[in-house]
Amino acid sequence: MTEQILSEAEYDAITDAAAHWCMRLHEQDCTAAEREEFDAWLKADPLHASEYEAMLEIWDVADHLPRPPQAEVIPLPSPVKRRPWSRYGVAASSLLAIPLAGYIGWSLGWIPTSYQTFEASNRVEHVTLADGSQVELNLGSQLTYSNYKDQRRATLKKGEAFFEVSHDTEHPFVVKAAKGQIRVTGTRFNVWMYEDQVRVTLLQGSVLVSSDSTQPGGYRLDPGMQARYKAGDFEPQISQTYANDTSLAWRNGKLILDNLSLADALPLINRYLDTPVLLADPATGAIRIGGIYSTSEVRKLVTSLPKVLPVYLTQNKDGNPIINAIPREKPKA
Repeated sequence: MTEQILSEAEYDAITDAAAHWCMRLHEQDCTAAEREEFDAWLKADPLHASEYEAMLEIWDVADHLPRPPQAEVIPLPSPVKRRPWSRYGVAASSLLAIPLAGYIGWSLGWIPTSYQTFEASNRVEHVTLADGSQVELNLGSQLTYSNYKDQRRATLKKGEAFFEVSHDTEHPFVVKAAKGQIRVTGTRFNVWMYEDQVRVTLLQGSVLVSSDSTQPGGYRLDPGMQARYKAGDFEPQISQTYANDTSLAWRNGKLILDNLSLADALPLINRYLDTPVLLADPATGAIRIGGIYSTSEVRKLVTSLPKVLPVYLTQNKDGNPIINAIPREKPKA
């Protein structure tokens, strides 16, 4: 199918319509008839769905605004080129003309002046953010960056990233990961995330780590320190790293499991898998594993487990591999 080519005026009309629906859908007085009208508009053209999804990104990065209901995702039959973020910023700014409570924030720096999104799938990616900061993305990682009036904000949506942040005391750099955040002015650090688990390792400078981004302040890390947290933690767990710390082995394409229990190793392994591996029971999780593996061949690691550990693999109805411990034979009487 040939790519759809529209005039600038036609693009603007679609973007304005997407902005209108993005606002209207979350309002309490939005009627059923309007929702049907929106559904019809969304399905009328694949470009409508693309523009609407782009407008939803504005809501994602503007924390002060409620997110409207998720629309049905309509597959695009062919690649659709999106216009620069500034186009969407202009469209969103035009909404300020409508006097709705809660939208004054749009004019107070709650909408970013620039927005970038990055993804690393099958290889490590080196990217430069709009402020000049450098980021190294591990396999299977997704990151967005927004430049606000009072801060720079990166969101690690999945995976792992190593940051070298440009120093700017007047414009702090905040990394959001799961429910918490890391706040810095200029430093070098690594952030690993799997589901709601996060681990922050600091190499240079200092950071403030919060397990809940709604709480002010944070816990200070100095070089050589590490913080861990998961959803529901009131505060992160702080520890000292050691000379043999393996947190950054991924930058050399390695996953190092240093005599870990399977329960501790699986989050590190599953980070690289589309279908996570599960444990049959706590006893299986207590079995220990070690070794150095290629991050690009973690799937082979899973299938080879029965060759190196007293386990066997099964599969549940959802297709997840299950690790089962081989029962020990009872001693003969």
